[in-house]
This record gives sequence, C-alpha cells and structure tokens, in this order.
Amino acid sequence: MGGVIPLSDVSRRPANFPVVTLAIIVLNFIVFIIELFAGQPFVERWSFVPADIAQGKHLETIFTAMFMHGSWSHILGNMVFLWAFGPEIEDAMGWWRYLIYYLLGGIAAALAQVAFDPSSTVPNLGASGAIAAVMGGFLVTYPRDQIRSLLVIFVFVRVTYIYAALLIGVWFLLQLVNIGPIVAGPVTGSQAAGGVAYMAHVGGFIFGAVFARLFEDPQRIAAQPVDDDALG
Repeated sequence: MGGVIPLSDVSRRPANFPVVTLAIIVLNFIVFIIELFAGQPFVERWSFVPADIAQGKHLETIFTAMFMHGSWSHILGNMVFLWAFGPEIEDAMGWWRYLIYYLLGGIAAALAQVAFDPSSTVPNLGASGAIAAVMGGFLVTYPRDQIRSLLVIFVFVRVTYIYAALLIGVWFLLQLVNIGPIVAGPVTGSQAAGGVAYMAHVGGFIFGAVFARLFEDPQRIAAQPVDDDALG
C-alpha cells in the first residue's frame, strides 16, 4: 500500500495565524469524542441520509454531518489535509469569508451527493466535502506552490515536495474515477456506514474552485510572505 500525505505549503506562509482553520479542527475532534461516548444513536441522528434530504427531512444534518467522522483514521486524515491547505486560503480570504466559504463548500458537497443518489439510505458524515472545497480554492489560487508531503510506499517513507497543481489534480481525478453509489455497511459505535462519498468530494471541489476568487482579497494574497525559489 502507498499514498501521499500533504503536510504544508513550503512556497508561502500565511501573514496571519489561521484561527478559523484551527478552530474547525478542534471542533471536529470535540464532536468525534462526543460520538465515541454517545455511540450509534448519536451518529445515526446527526449524519445526513440522502433519501431524507431529498424528501425535505432532517435538513439540519447537512450542516451537522460535516463535523462528524466515522473513525480515528477518518478524522486524522481529514484534519491533516485541512491543515495542509486551509491556512493559506483562510489568509487569502480573511477569517469570516473563509468560514462562510468552508461551510458553503460542505453544503454544496452534501447536495451533490444527494443529487447523485437521492434514494440512498446510507448515512453520510465527514468534513471531506468542505475540505475538498478548500483544495479546489487552493488549486486555482496557488497552483505553482510546492507542498511538503509524505510519500509512503509500503514501509518506505520519505518527505518530498510536490506542486499543488499535480498533487490536487491527481487527487481530483481519483475522485472522478471512483464515483459510484455508496455501499451500505454496519454502524458500530462511531463507525459510519458505507464507503466513501466521492460525489460529495467532487461537488465540494468544484464549488471551491469556481467560487474561491469571489471570497479572496488580492491585497491579502499579495501580503503573504513567498519563497520565490520554492515556486514553479
């Protein structure tokens, strides 16, 4: 098994501390701890089910589900991706525009999954769709930035540097290739049913790429410290 884990942008640094990105990460962990103690009833109540949303039921779960996760690996993976790409986008937008952008990205992701499979009764949860929106914004804003990443191939691990356009572009293509219905599975404790909602990733990403410029402030981007040697 292998993969690439993004860690941080080495081409630029945020001019301001990413308060909202950090707050979102902390909130996700708090909710996950609640899931561990509250168990299956809590997970099933606050995850969103496409069939319910399509019928106008439990609409609040579109929002609550984006702060929930199905396992430790699920939340850790999502939060690593958010910390890799979120600070620069937050800095480019300012905290309140970034917060709105993040939440709208999560909502767009959920609605994309509902539109793709409106009869599905599989619970959906996770921050992946909102994070995909952040990644879409990063791709259109900083495509030449180099991302410090962990390259993992079986037991071989090394730090490498990958252009954002390549890393995020390949990630998005993998989401497109894997689009399909979510197969239901058991829900035990904090474990969410089913597989990966790839259409939610695609929907969130497209929203992020299309609307990022509307939320960004060019003056804030220009103020970010940049390492020209680390740009492509």
